[in-house]
Amino acid sequence: MMQLSNFIRPEHVLPDFAAPSKQKLLQALSKIAGKALDVPEGVVFESLHAREKLGSTGIGNGIAIPHSRLPGLEKPFGMFVRLGKPVDFEAIDETPVDIVFLLLMPDRAGKDHLNVLACIARRLREPEVLRDVRSAPDAARLYLSLVGSPL
Repeated sequence: MMQLSNFIRPEHVLPDFAAPSKQKLLQALSKIAGKALDVPEGVVFESLHAREKLGSTGIGNGIAIPHSRLPGLEKPFGMFVRLGKPVDFEAIDETPVDIVFLLLMPDRAGKDHLNVLACIARRLREPEVLRDVRSAPDAARLYLSLVGSPL
């Protein structure tokens, strides 16, 4: 079974992140992801922006999972952000987004792309996980809430 801990690391969990808009949020996340992956931030942003043009990745209940495929990426890369102030993400239920899971996948990921997205969505749809993620006092607790406690 796929685990979130396979593609998100504690240092890529950012509580109380600030962004005034969806566009600025995606730009800021592209900059951080680009640095982490050694990929130009413009390449990351363009791939995310192109995906958003197909339809918002806001899945409802204040959650968005912006995602895209990146040429040259070897394995999935995840980043989790809890916004201090929700932003309009043109979500399916029109609820502003405060929980964002950025996912970048290798361009030849095939069905893995959908499996990873489903894994993220399932985890964030669990009411107790969402409650814990929204109330975690720091990045370490946020990470544990997201990936599940270590055994």
